Amino acid sequence: MTTPAGTPIDVLLVEDDPGDELMTREAFEDNKIGNTLHVVRDGEEALDFLYRRAAHTGAPRPDLILLDLNLPKYDGRQVLEKIKSDPALSHIPVVVLTTSAAEEDILRSYKLHANAYVTKPVDLDQFIAAVRQIDDFFVQVVRLPRQNG
Repeated sequence: MTTPAGTPIDVLLVEDDPGDELMTREAFEDNKIGNTLHVVRDGEEALDFLYRRAAHTGAPRPDLILLDLNLPKYDGRQVLEKIKSDPALSHIPVVVLTTSAAEEDILRSYKLHANAYVTKPVDLDQFIAAVRQIDDFFVQVVRLPRQNG
């Protein structure tokens, strides 16, 4: 089953910076699409959410993951590798959304099967615009697999 274009989706934001979380929330709210944004603040909590452990036993399966690379506990590269190597999770699109513009981070993320790599703009308006474009693309343009479970 897939989500029809324009259907609200569950998005998991893995972000430890409260400022970037706030800007991402603002971008989603301003976009007026009823997507649900779930936020976890480190790599371990991301895996707990995805595997429905600890405080996240009732978590929905996200339709899209926005993943920062520089995280406490497990970094984003480790989380990405775990997601893409697990048949139960590998279908979920992962957009790396990070401050790093390092070529080695970009290359490694794609080798680990990231679906996209976006360097966070420093400017507030550009950051919000970038998140809106990701949201628009994955909700309006792309057909996402939908899992009931």
